[in-house]
Amino acid sequence: MAGSLGPSSAAMLAHRLASSSSPKSPFLSLASTSGQIHGKKLLGGFEIPLKKGRSQLQLTVTNVATEVGPTKQAQKIASKESQRPVYPFAAIVGQEEMKLCLLLNVIDPKIGGVMIMGDRGTGKSTTVRSLVDILPEINVVTGDPFNSDPEDPETMGMEIREKVLAGEKLPVTMTKITMVDLPLGATEDRVCGTIDIEKALTEGVKAFEPGLLAKANRGILYVDEVNLLDDHLVDVLLDSAASGWNTVEREGISISHPARFILIGSGNPEEGELRPQLLDRFGMHAQVGTVRDAELRVKIVEERARFDQNPKEFRDSYRAEQEKLQQQISSARSSLSSVQIDRDLKVKISKVCAELNVDGLRGDIVTNRAAKALASLKGRDKVTADDIATVIPNCLRHRLRKDPLESIDSGLLVIEKFYEVFS
Repeated sequence: MAGSLGPSSAAMLAHRLASSSSPKSPFLSLASTSGQIHGKKLLGGFEIPLKKGRSQLQLTVTNVATEVGPTKQAQKIASKESQRPVYPFAAIVGQEEMKLCLLLNVIDPKIGGVMIMGDRGTGKSTTVRSLVDILPEINVVTGDPFNSDPEDPETMGMEIREKVLAGEKLPVTMTKITMVDLPLGATEDRVCGTIDIEKALTEGVKAFEPGLLAKANRGILYVDEVNLLDDHLVDVLLDSAASGWNTVEREGISISHPARFILIGSGNPEEGELRPQLLDRFGMHAQVGTVRDAELRVKIVEERARFDQNPKEFRDSYRAEQEKLQQQISSARSSLSSVQIDRDLKVKISKVCAELNVDGLRGDIVTNRAAKALASLKGRDKVTADDIATVIPNCLRHRLRKDPLESIDSGLLVIEKFYEVFS
């Protein structure tokens, strides 16, 4: 995707790029000691050969993101069909608390993600990955590596924002919300993005190659065994989750791009707890236990055996339920803005948080958002006390721990305080 700018527009754009210092609006800055820009730089995916002339400055912008042509689109569809089949979300037996937390985060991503802790072999990873089939579709700018929203400047990459400011019409396509897996062995360069060495050696330009955080923008970032993740990667996730932006400093170039994602983590508490600072970043906390009912255990074993024997037939048997759930989520997302919560209920939520000595205000904010998302999921436009009672243990219990050596409260303390305040 290449375009050319006129002399005056090119000069203005070059001046804005060279003089920017804020990471959130112009997105990048150049380190230059002489005060002049020479040669080629590739900034945030843009190759800018600059030719210094007496009267004008020629500037060409080329997107390094691969454009999806008809052939590649067909290949993408074929590869998707040949991928390993995913267990249907509607077929998950039990684990209602975990499923509800995941659905509420899909409805309102601003809740801040969910941390799932529980025994091994309880279906944590299976449930999270089964979300892929029921995720709703969103509008994205075609060919953009950051999944930019054509209507929201806060989630736009630099090139898209420049085009919007220039009044250019953007090609838009509908695509499902993406889910990105963050492996434990991932390097910081792979997560944040890095300089494309191959392009630097072959073409003599410095090319920025977006990482997993760029791919996860407006999507879901899933970290399995998050309690075993390296500390330096945890710090990167903390910064991006808090600000919604990822800043990369490489080779004299400073690049910032949007990284607003739903952070989902899972782990086994036997392998170690998370630091309280990281726990607080997760909007909700779900505890998963082993099913003790013999009938349910037999049903889970039989369902899994059916899936392993014939995945396609098993998925087809749940297609109607999956489509119904997907439609319910899409409807809840569209009606979320119209859901109201009475001031009296807001005051009581804050009173519960204050009496439980919850640090900060994240607990208050997340509880309000989760209650509204639950009301929207149930098709109502007003939050009730029952909605709050359902979500408040998941929103607060991981915020009560003051000592890193303490275990996370089961939620009984939160429920007791809730009934004491709301009665």
